[in-house]
Amino acid sequence: MFLAPVLSKAVYGRCRTHCTRSCSTGQAVLSLVFLIGGIAVLVGVTLAFLVTSFLSTSFGFEASQRALAVATAGAEDGVLQLVRNKSFSDAVGYSVPLGNDTATVTITQNSPTGGQATVVSTAAISGNRRRLQVIVSIDPATGQVSVVSWQQTSI
Repeated sequence: MFLAPVLSKAVYGRCRTHCTRSCSTGQAVLSLVFLIGGIAVLVGVTLAFLVTSFLSTSFGFEASQRALAVATAGAEDGVLQLVRNKSFSDAVGYSVPLGNDTATVTITQNSPTGGQATVVSTAAISGNRRRLQVIVSIDPATGQVSVVSWQQTSI
């Protein structure tokens, strides 16, 4: 009997010390798991943001280039209309369909000066708008149409 209380104190003391060390180790491991998990979440969110940003930039660039191509096709159609009919004018604008896209073309005679015509073609694709302005000279004697300037203008 004399050994039982001493033994139980020794075992109890060892368990309490062991439990305290285990609890401290468990708290450290839990803190480390939270730290590593937080870093992993941060890396994941950063990668998701970068991928989304890259994709939207790529699609925006593609839509912008497509809008420029559609506006160019509209401007070429406007010049072609003038080659076919030197006095052609449409200040309201007509549409040039290209697949699912459309360019709106206006042609103004004697603008900016007499004997010249201004062709303005506008196209919008996914919020990206492009506008081209072409000034052509029309020779009244021969009827020859010559491009004086071809430029992209702001909208």
